[in-house]
Amino acid sequence: MSIDKLIITAALSGAEVSREDNPNLPVTPAEIAEEAYRCCQAGASIIHLHVRDEDEAATQSGDIFKETIDKIKGKCDPIIQVSTGGAVGMKPEERLQPVHLKPEMATLTTGSVNFGDDVFLNPLAYIEDFAKVMQKHGVKPEVEVFDVGMVNNALQLLKKGLLTEPLHFDFVMGVPGAIPATIKNLLHLVDAIPSSSTWSVAGIGRHELPLGTAAIIMGGHARVGFEDNIYFEKGVLAESNAQLVERIAKVAQIHNRPVASPDQARQILSLA
Repeated sequence: MSIDKLIITAALSGAEVSREDNPNLPVTPAEIAEEAYRCCQAGASIIHLHVRDEDEAATQSGDIFKETIDKIKGKCDPIIQVSTGGAVGMKPEERLQPVHLKPEMATLTTGSVNFGDDVFLNPLAYIEDFAKVMQKHGVKPEVEVFDVGMVNNALQLLKKGLLTEPLHFDFVMGVPGAIPATIKNLLHLVDAIPSSSTWSVAGIGRHELPLGTAAIIMGGHARVGFEDNIYFEKGVLAESNAQLVERIAKVAQIHNRPVASPDQARQILSLA
């Protein structure tokens, strides 16, 4: 198997984490842009983007996304990957707002899933509408997979012409109510996708580092950041997203897996 350079995605803030959880969480457009710059310097080539409103609550406001993206682009040139998940309970029209800004990538969750005490709803009509809007604006979807059935849903979209190969998947593992974060399950997910696909893994909490390491060895890519994990080690809060990026980049170096620049990541993902 030919192994590309490692793409590191930095998921800076998410929709659920608060400053009470980790006071180092970036929430304003300026803070997120500075954190994105530091992550790029540490080796990240994709910024997975959520934004917050003035009350630090999750929002899908196109205006706040635009302000944040503009500030990031003023500092560095990563691939911007906007979230269309938003926060649990948001309406589909609300979730789609940042896609109309025509970023290079956006997330496309291909199924509903229990999400802790909540349910992250993605019925088929939502999924197809989201895929159509991404097609219209020339935005490459990152297929977000929380359980193995979501891979099959993505393949059905491919048959309908709503997705185009090569596909890129992100396996989100360890969410309470979704697929457990085990190497065996990761192998099963990788085996389920088309051979032409690229993939990354986002391990939740303590699973971030071991699953990221497995991805490095297996030829996949890795996502780190406060959206998924706020700790650097057990009981010790991470100082920044960049600290988590720097650590996974060092693991990649140990395993002779060079880190991709943003332009190299564009080539790997067929964005160039």
